[in-house]
Amino acid sequence: MSATPEPQDRQLLQAAIALEAAAQQALLRGDRERAHAGFRAAADRYRSSWEVAPPRSFGRLVGMLKAAILAGDAGHDAAYVRQALSESCDSPPSCYALAIAALVQGDDERAISAAAGMRAAEDGGAFARTADAVAALAARDGDAYRAAVTAIVTDFEARDQHLTGVPFADTAVMLERLAGPRKLAARPPSALMPVLG
Repeated sequence: MSATPEPQDRQLLQAAIALEAAAQQALLRGDRERAHAGFRAAADRYRSSWEVAPPRSFGRLVGMLKAAILAGDAGHDAAYVRQALSESCDSPPSCYALAIAALVQGDDERAISAAAGMRAAEDGGAFARTADAVAALAARDGDAYRAAVTAIVTDFEARDQHLTGVPFADTAVMLERLAGPRKLAARPPSALMPVLG
């Protein structure tokens, strides 16, 4: 008797994660061209997965934005997320997606308000640290951003497992990409952080 095939949304999600893992490995090796192409492909798979997933699968929008930011072309993705969320959020994951999309578009006021919604997570922890970093970037507060992104990297370094299987501080790397144009990049030293160009 054959195994039941994975639902389409799960297949697409697994493909996105695999593409992201390969892109992370490429970026850690310094192969930026291969990494950027891989992140772009991963972002597209995350979006396809979101479009056929059960309602409220907001983590896929976050995954799409992270990958798109690392691919270097997140503007269209940010607009897509804001439209998909109808400019509102009612859970930490949906607020995370909205906050990042707003940062990409330079809407700092919206990013700060969405970051506040991220802090409603029951476990606090990772969502709160990321909310602190997002709010600091939006407020152009370099000291607060440096403290928040350093805490995020420390958390990743302490993990035994990573979503993609690659020891890579994806949240911190994404935030550093957003911090660069704002002249706020903290460049925390870590084996989990590639050198960003």
